[in-house]
Formats: sequence, structure tokens, C-alpha cells
Amino acid sequence: MTDGRSVEELVVGVLGGTGPQGRGLGMRLAAAGQRVLLGSREAGRAEEIAAEVADRALAAAAGAEVSVRGGSNADVAGAADLVIVAVPYAGHAATLADLASPLAGKVVVDCVVPMGFDELGAYLLDVPEGSVALQAAALLPDSTVVGAFHHLSAVLLQDLSRPTLDGDVMVVGDDRAATDLVQALAGRLPGMRGIYAGRLRNAAQVEALTINLVSVNRRYKAHAGIRVTDV
Repeated sequence: MTDGRSVEELVVGVLGGTGPQGRGLGMRLAAAGQRVLLGSREAGRAEEIAAEVADRALAAAAGAEVSVRGGSNADVAGAADLVIVAVPYAGHAATLADLASPLAGKVVVDCVVPMGFDELGAYLLDVPEGSVALQAAALLPDSTVVGAFHHLSAVLLQDLSRPTLDGDVMVVGDDRAATDLVQALAGRLPGMRGIYAGRLRNAAQVEALTINLVSVNRRYKAHAGIRVTDV
């Protein structure tokens, strides 16, 4: 999948990299020295956001080399070694269906949550495949899909005045080498750990927990995350 290269050597692409979550992940990874590509439906928009992300990451990089470029989702899918999917759920299936070919043979990390809102607050949307990660796996049969990064606050990811993040990244997947790789990528975020949380069939519970965190945040005016104890 990555030819035995360490996670530090990989180019990480973010589909939906101009949105809050994608932008925040790209910013934190770039500040840690990861080479990052930000993708969007509009290449020009991605290039504009990439320049902003690079400037902010450089200011917080503590000497690390910063590399952030933008392009269309299709270009990023083809050029990256590992790809994070951070598009809105409404466009998830259509986006991945069009990118099955450039994503073939790659680790694809899905952090999309099927979340809706009404007068009572956040709630979980039904996904025919059982979870968004399983939907990704069905659409990308030649990729290795891993679920991760669901519980990170986009606000905190983009707040580089906080040099470290307090929390863990729950990682689900069926391929040990791929989940190990994504755990290592999570560990590139200062203060974070990647914790293996089961097979891809367990992604639904991980995705759904984000809904509870949104409720916590609204009640306590916080940006809550997850910390796994005794590990």
C-alpha cells in the first residue's frame, strides 16, 4: 500500500480539505511536518485555502518543513499516498464513486459522520450499508478503508495557539498494516494517540458517538473529545 515507507514519508491527501474538519486536520498535520494535499470540488478554492493553511502551519511548525498544496479532489486522490475523506455526508457516496480508480491500492481514512439536526439537536442519519466507513468500502473495493478522526473538534484542530490536543483517535479497520499506519498518523498530532477500536463492521458505533459529543459540547459549551484509559 505504501511500499513499506514510514508515515512521516507519506503525502497525505484530504478530500473535502476546504471544510472545517479537513482544513483542521491538514493544518495540524502540516505543522507536524507531514506533506499535505487539500482537495475540493473547485481546484481554485483548494489552492486558496492551502496557501492560508500553509501560512498558519508554518507559524506553529517549530522548525518543521511545511508543505501544503491544493487541487481538485480527483487530483489529490491520484497524487496522495494516503487519503482522508472529510467531505459532507450528503456528498460522500457521489464523491467516492467518481474516485474509485485513483484511490485503488491506497489506504483511505474515512472520518465522515452521518449527522442531521432538528429542533431537538443532533441525530444519526441512516446509512444503507450500516456506516459511512462501510459505504466507503463498498464504493472503493480496491482500496483499504479505515475509519478514524471522527471525534476531533474542528475548532480545536484549527486553533494552533493550543500546541497540543487532549484526546485519542479511535481507529477501526480490517487490515492490521493499515490500522497501524493510521494509528501512527494520529500520533503525529501532538497530544494525540491512535487506538485500535475493532473491525470496520464496528465503525457505526464510533461514528455515532460523535452525536453524543455534539450534545456534550452544546450543553457545556465545550469542544469535547475522547480519551481511552488504561491503554
